[in-house]
Amino acid sequence: MSHFLYLVRHGEQQDAEYGLPDGPLSERGKRQARAISDRLSGVPFTGAWHSPLERAAETAAIMTERMPSLGSEPSALLMDCIPSGPTADMPHAFETFFGSVTPEEIEAGEAQMADAVAEFLAPARGDRHDLLITHNFVISWFVREVFDAPAWRWMGLNQAHCGLTIIRVRSAKPPVLVAHNDLGHLPAELRTGLPEVQPV
Repeated sequence: MSHFLYLVRHGEQQDAEYGLPDGPLSERGKRQARAISDRLSGVPFTGAWHSPLERAAETAAIMTERMPSLGSEPSALLMDCIPSGPTADMPHAFETFFGSVTPEEIEAGEAQMADAVAEFLAPARGDRHDLLITHNFVISWFVREVFDAPAWRWMGLNQAHCGLTIIRVRSAKPPVLVAHNDLGHLPAELRTGLPEVQPV
């Protein structure tokens, strides 16, 4: 039996550089969504879920429009969130990130991701191919979970807009990371969302 999770970060958001919390996709984001849907068109998906936020919901709508046999359902478990707070073993370089994050946001994110892992990383009884359209931090937490890494280790993991991460869930063994942030379907001009590389 095979259970695969296909995790896709939403497409580029319109006016994201102005710090808006949510909004529709840019024209480039729509092209990214079409490209990833073409890439995944041959996968025999069992189900699909997306974050209710507009940028993820629009990505899901574009993808499922191009894959007529697939419908996507909103899931609050895939909302953008802060998956965990500072820990004693976390490198000091990450401390500034939490300057404006409230304890309530951290508590809510921790609870959400515990439920998300229980829901989506649970072994299936039969063959499954599930599509999750979500956010950078959520995908980072799933990847951290695969490696059973320290809680802070989701930080510093990054996914490009409409990058593809694949996890194989196994019943008797830990899950396996099959692919991470695969951008093979995106030409160079559509590869956005990653931190800019600082000159050495």
